[in-house]
Amino acid sequence: MPRVAALYRYPVKGFTPEPRESLTVLPNGRVAGDRVLVFRYADAPAPNSEGWMPKTNYAVLANTPGIAKAKLRFDEAAGRLRIEFPDGRVVEERLDEAGRQKLAQAVGHFAITQRDSPLHGHPEKLPLELVGDLTGEHFHDTAAGRVTLFSRASLGALGGALDDPDLDERRFRANIVIDGVSEWAELGWTGKTVRIGKLDFEAVKPVGRCVATHANPVTGERDCDILNTLTRVFGHEKPTFAISMQAGSEGEIRAGDQVTLV
Repeated sequence: MPRVAALYRYPVKGFTPEPRESLTVLPNGRVAGDRVLVFRYADAPAPNSEGWMPKTNYAVLANTPGIAKAKLRFDEAAGRLRIEFPDGRVVEERLDEAGRQKLAQAVGHFAITQRDSPLHGHPEKLPLELVGDLTGEHFHDTAAGRVTLFSRASLGALGGALDDPDLDERRFRANIVIDGVSEWAELGWTGKTVRIGKLDFEAVKPVGRCVATHANPVTGERDCDILNTLTRVFGHEKPTFAISMQAGSEGEIRAGDQVTLV
């Protein structure tokens, strides 16, 4: 029987994932505390009518892979964010105006030292601003902000093609990782209802991938070519990994929950 093997959320878009024993799905279909904060460039345009902007406007893994080396801890109850940088510096602040400025300044100083950072030669992108109200705003890759899922069988197949049997599942920044299905099975669930525990989700579409998946989630180095492997070895028309799902109701899912198609 397929089951939930791991759960993750990402309080700050593009930074350290937070492993969870359970996730709360809100009435809007998003995961509570997931992508609710982001470090925005100073020259970012105004959000669209849905309050959404593409990730090119933020300091994230896709444009600054070295961000993976900064380890983050989010204390939701206390409204505090702690970031440990690879040189040993630690910045921990409340998410009030002064604290956000200190956190943004620290991340800006770190990001500009990274080899691929868009900050090089673009002073108009500074200072960074830590934005997000922790409730209504979200900073997913799409305006819909759906829940994402993939299987460890698919991860194993991709790892085999890359000659990396220990390919880290955190590269793919999904909310739900499952066991007990055949490789790539989840990519065929589009249009079906996926029941996880007591919650039903509509499988909307496969998730298109970007160069953020090339970044090692520990070292921050772009050390493997996920995109070309998905298209060349597995024949994907466009590189896809995981599925995007829309929740039908609010509730909680837990590690170990059964996963069924209904």
